[in-house]
Amino acid sequence: MIGVELAEAATFDEWRGKARALLGARVAPEDVAWTGAGAPGLFGGDATPVDTGFALSVPRAFVEVARKAVLHVEPERFALLYRVLWRLQGHRGLMEDAADADVTRLRDLAKAVRRDEHKMHAFVRFKEVKDDDGPRFVAWFEPQHHILRETADFFVRRFTGMRWSIVTPELSAHWDGGQLTFGPGGQRGDVPAEDARDEDWREYYRAMFNPARLKINAMTREMPKHYWKNLPEARDIAGLIASASDRAEGMVEAAPTVPKKRAGAAAARIMPEAPSPGVTRIIDRGAAPASIAELNAALPGCRSCALWRPATQVVMGEGKADRPLLAFVGEQPGDQEDLAGRPFVGPAGQLLDRALKEAGIDRAEAWLTNAVKHFKFEPRGKRRIHSRPNAGEVEACRWWVKHELDLVRPALTVALGATAAASLAGYRGPLHAVRGRIIHAREGRPVFVTVHPSFLLRLPDEAAKTGEYARFVGELREGRRLAGDMAQAA
Repeated sequence: MIGVELAEAATFDEWRGKARALLGARVAPEDVAWTGAGAPGLFGGDATPVDTGFALSVPRAFVEVARKAVLHVEPERFALLYRVLWRLQGHRGLMEDAADADVTRLRDLAKAVRRDEHKMHAFVRFKEVKDDDGPRFVAWFEPQHHILRETADFFVRRFTGMRWSIVTPELSAHWDGGQLTFGPGGQRGDVPAEDARDEDWREYYRAMFNPARLKINAMTREMPKHYWKNLPEARDIAGLIASASDRAEGMVEAAPTVPKKRAGAAAARIMPEAPSPGVTRIIDRGAAPASIAELNAALPGCRSCALWRPATQVVMGEGKADRPLLAFVGEQPGDQEDLAGRPFVGPAGQLLDRALKEAGIDRAEAWLTNAVKHFKFEPRGKRRIHSRPNAGEVEACRWWVKHELDLVRPALTVALGATAAASLAGYRGPLHAVRGRIIHAREGRPVFVTVHPSFLLRLPDEAAKTGEYARFVGELREGRRLAGDMAQAA
């Protein structure tokens, strides 16, 4: 039996060095005892010569899982990793065997570590302290696995411009603005218990808490109680849960509201509670609208989903309504579109206008609309933050979009983003797989797929943003060419 010494928090590279030596010496898993620090060295007991010329080759899937699984607190993880590594030498496809017990266990360990890393990203709360060099931010965190070294780079990237320390019971990480170092662990008392920012976290959480959508089991899965004792906002959770029922009832009874400072004249355009008698047959889906004017008259009375309640108004399509070369379908109105009552007038619309011009497309000669006709948002204090419509909301609006395009009759419809592709063609796969290509709507009309302009606005890297914008313009130009060919062939 060979005893192999590894520290409790050993890294993947440390384990790999030991495993490579064992594998080179052809030491079977059952002949290895993985032990902690202070036990016999690598070849204690019945030492076996090492084949120094051994070249280790393993599938990438194993390396990706092993890098995470080795950080788990499971005492048998080193033995499990070596056993899978040994078996891979005779079975290269082992990692794809979903029924294999060792592979399943290894993936479970890796999944738990990734989850712990995700929670660390979300639940670290810095406190400000002063030292001789000025302000420094320190945080206490209690991870469930050995993740601090692996996760510290995330905080370096996110908080590059500030000096910080993260203290855990096992280890501490320190960033001075230029160098990342690690030191011994600490105690909860090493970090201030209170901070002026605690109240900001509490206010943010109270604003985010939606009593009408309270699901305690789901909430505790996303915010496990293990982390609560170190989260300032967690002290409000019990009270928010206790008052949720009364608050939800109050929300139901309250009338729809409009942001007073920004809505202006748009407040007068809130949809009526009940549709007018003249458009009832269309709203009830009993008859198709005969014209865009009739469709637009009926649309404000739609109650197929709940998005009409908080929105300022329905946002209809606009542009050339009789056989344009191109119709553009986006996701939903944004904040500015909701207030103005027109599609694509906010930041994404302005970027789209610029791209259309560069692609040689006259916006006035195209039709512009959205897959969902009301603005879906979440309140953040005085702001309204875009929230992606769900599949049910997209499907509820699809009847309107279908008849809208039937009436407009474009040569080619352009789906701007994944929501539009799902609405028009039922496509729910990755957007990159169909980007720049034609797919077909459920009714058979051709649909050319590209990204939504808001995607370009969200790109943090300027070089990537420039490249993606050029690609977007090129795809719009290609859509115009295809539409021209289709119009001539019709």
